[in-house]
Amino acid sequence: KNLAKVRYKQFSQILNNIGENEGGIDKFSRGYESFGVHRCADGGLYCKEWAPGAEGVFLTGDFNGWNPFSYPYKKLDYGKWELYIPPKQNKSVLVPHGSKLKVVITSKSGEILYRISPWAKYVVREGANVNYDWLHWDPEHSYEFKHSRPKKPRSLRIYESHVGISSHEGKVASYKHFTCNVLPRIKDLGYNCIQLMAIMEHAYYASFGYQITSFFAASSRYGTPEELKELVDTAHSMGIIVLLDVVHSHASKNSADGLNMFDGTDSCYFHSGPRGTHDLWDSRLFAYSSWEVLRFLLSNIRWWLEEYRFDGFRFDGVTSMLYHHHGMGQGFSGDYSEYFGLQVDEDALTYLMLANHLVHTLYPDSITIAEDVSGMPALCSPISQGGGGFDYRLAMAIPDKWIQLLKEFKDEDWNMGDIVYTLTNRRYLEKCIAYAESHDQALVGDKTVAFWLMDAEMYTNMSVLSPFTPVIDRGIQLHKMIRLITHGLGGEGYLNFMGNEFGHPEWLDFPRKGNNESYHYARRQFHLTDDDLLRYKFLNNFDRDMNRLEERCGWLSAPQAYVSEKHEGNKIIAFERAGLLFIFNFHPSKSYTDYRVGTALPGKFKIVLDSDAAEYGGHQRLDHSTDFFSEAFEHNGRPCSLLVYIPSRVALILQNVDLPN
Repeated sequence: KNLAKVRYKQFSQILNNIGENEGGIDKFSRGYESFGVHRCADGGLYCKEWAPGAEGVFLTGDFNGWNPFSYPYKKLDYGKWELYIPPKQNKSVLVPHGSKLKVVITSKSGEILYRISPWAKYVVREGANVNYDWLHWDPEHSYEFKHSRPKKPRSLRIYESHVGISSHEGKVASYKHFTCNVLPRIKDLGYNCIQLMAIMEHAYYASFGYQITSFFAASSRYGTPEELKELVDTAHSMGIIVLLDVVHSHASKNSADGLNMFDGTDSCYFHSGPRGTHDLWDSRLFAYSSWEVLRFLLSNIRWWLEEYRFDGFRFDGVTSMLYHHHGMGQGFSGDYSEYFGLQVDEDALTYLMLANHLVHTLYPDSITIAEDVSGMPALCSPISQGGGGFDYRLAMAIPDKWIQLLKEFKDEDWNMGDIVYTLTNRRYLEKCIAYAESHDQALVGDKTVAFWLMDAEMYTNMSVLSPFTPVIDRGIQLHKMIRLITHGLGGEGYLNFMGNEFGHPEWLDFPRKGNNESYHYARRQFHLTDDDLLRYKFLNNFDRDMNRLEERCGWLSAPQAYVSEKHEGNKIIAFERAGLLFIFNFHPSKSYTDYRVGTALPGKFKIVLDSDAAEYGGHQRLDHSTDFFSEAFEHNGRPCSLLVYIPSRVALILQNVDLPN
């Protein structure tokens, strides 16, 4: 509690400093309105940069025939530089839309460096060029949003997406392709939130969008900024909110088209020396205590909210930010000494509190999610209590548990108690996003859950015309069960990575030298689930109906489940949540007739979801017209119970039909 007070005090102090020196966080977070290059109302040009280590700063480009020194910036206090270029006499545009620019830096050691402004809004790589070019983005007609932001969803069902790999063709897909072809699928599947990866510009495609070079630029490899706005707007028209995967944990080492060495020194936006480099990621680390770094990052947060109308963020690499050791070589046991001590980077934590404060002040309905593997306490508690201010954290132990079970244990050796523990091990009032697998598990070197389950047989036996082999049968049944128990028990939100809902085969691998620049694994084969002769459609149907049932019943926003049974011998797990009774039989071969399951309430129950149904590739062993009657017969600590037939490898949801909906 004392530490929470200390953290809140540090946050308040910086917020007050921003108030005294900058007129408040509202003004402070609008850095993009003055920094960078701007056309003025009079037709002139106003430019501003922060380059504390520079000897001189100049603007050059197509507009002045690339003369490096004809437009020098004037030096201001605190390492800032500004330039005003008066309008031409004929009032024509000084720097036309789409023309190339560079900031020229003369360093203290006499070097002449050509740089892209950290505030650049659009950069492109042309032809066979290695580096990106900065293009002045100032279109005559920018996209006008037609739809308002949807209300904050009661339950969060997230479809984690990457625009570039969203088509089945071996190429980089576009914002337009995603808007026209993928958004309708997401809507149909019952997801109400999209988490967009790899949007902030990154020179290296194979970094999956995690080595950012231009923080204010939407990646041009998929299209224009206006086309991204149309994507977000179209999602909003469908009632789907859109979160940005924001990478403020580190930055690319590129200097020709990144932030590194911007002013000719190894500091500027980053810590100088060893503290400024992440050894594992080979990237630069921000100096979160620096005033101008705070302005840059907070303005970046605001830019994506205001300019593109994102509804919030998934903060990447939070563990790396929180600790000086960046989580490397650490196995977090949950001991509180691991979270409070000199190893914590309090400046980074204060930045995250400021970012969450800004997001939720500007747009109270916004959502922020922390990707933190360490389990830092109070990360999702309100800032006023000294917490981090996040709405949710990712439940990162859950996918690891499923992969461990699939890799290391026979089905009959799966420990029901261990599964339940992993799915329910979260702090009271700390909201978690549960997932069976995300993009992490799909990356080359690992495999999707479907591929762990069915592997090579997916190439030969996924046709409905081929025999239902034991491997394919097991794979299809467990795929559904793993997803439903994660969805029902694992958190207050649910996440799925695109394509995994229908058991996408193989793995993800981006074009790179090591695979001869191949796009073969950098795509999503949605046509597989559209093919009526393939079994992928069964998994897709189940995912859709599971999400739609959650929308109707709201178990993600209900209090945590009451688990009445985790039977090791029978391999049965039963729990109640949101007035529904969830029953899972993980036994590979045993079915149970008249199996007694505890419930809170008496009354008539009906099956509302059955993984064994024909449309989900099941064996149709249950009669859905059956009524199950719960009676006042105490069982497993519940006042009532009912008898039910539970076939092997089946997941069931029963609903009390006597209760008002």
